[in-house]
Amino acid sequence: MKKIPFFGGLLIALPLMSYGAAGAATFEELDKEVAASTVVLRNMVAMPDQKIPRDLLQRCQGLAIFPGVIRAGVVVGVSFGNGVVMRRDEKTKTWSKPAFFKIREGSVGAQVGAQSIDLVLLIMSEQGLQGLLEDRYTLGADVAVTAGPVGREASAETSIRFDAGIFSYSRTRGLFAGLSLKGAVLEPDREANEAYHGKGVTVQDIFYEDAGVLSDAGRDLTKLIGEVSGP
Repeated sequence: MKKIPFFGGLLIALPLMSYGAAGAATFEELDKEVAASTVVLRNMVAMPDQKIPRDLLQRCQGLAIFPGVIRAGVVVGVSFGNGVVMRRDEKTKTWSKPAFFKIREGSVGAQVGAQSIDLVLLIMSEQGLQGLLEDRYTLGADVAVTAGPVGREASAETSIRFDAGIFSYSRTRGLFAGLSLKGAVLEPDREANEAYHGKGVTVQDIFYEDAGVLSDAGRDLTKLIGEVSGP
């Protein structure tokens, strides 16, 4: 049996699994991604014993949500996914409209098969958010990334600095845990942001100028984030 060609084809097809197999994403497809992000976050904060600690959500300056990141590989594994990032205004405590991003990662290890992972990143500083404005932002190199604590309030973890880098969380087949993402690359999805928010609208415009569109799905996501990150 020739297993390598199968997985090789799967790896090549990963970028095509996002939004659609051909052409740029439509507004409707992107709006479904926003709605899916709401579901992911709601699930991750609703688990009774293992969930993202509320005090970390209260302190984070940004939130990234990637529904259904695909991981696949034989020896060298890769991940590819799309999602949204939102920024909290430090003065008003309000959240920006969703900006669209891509995530991709390479890793080396014994991996066989493919799986879908819901991923949430808590960006703990304004500096970390500003790094996302760059074309390529590598976790673990441009910013520290740590598997986030679960199951209790982070204030009980005396070793945690609330302004330190990014905390990552994942959920796979009902299992929830912190996830190490060192080496993953985050990139703004320019085509998606323009298709959704309007021609020429950038991540900086969305984060700092209140530019773009807030659909019903976006309002639902913003409302949920406000509820879980409020006092």
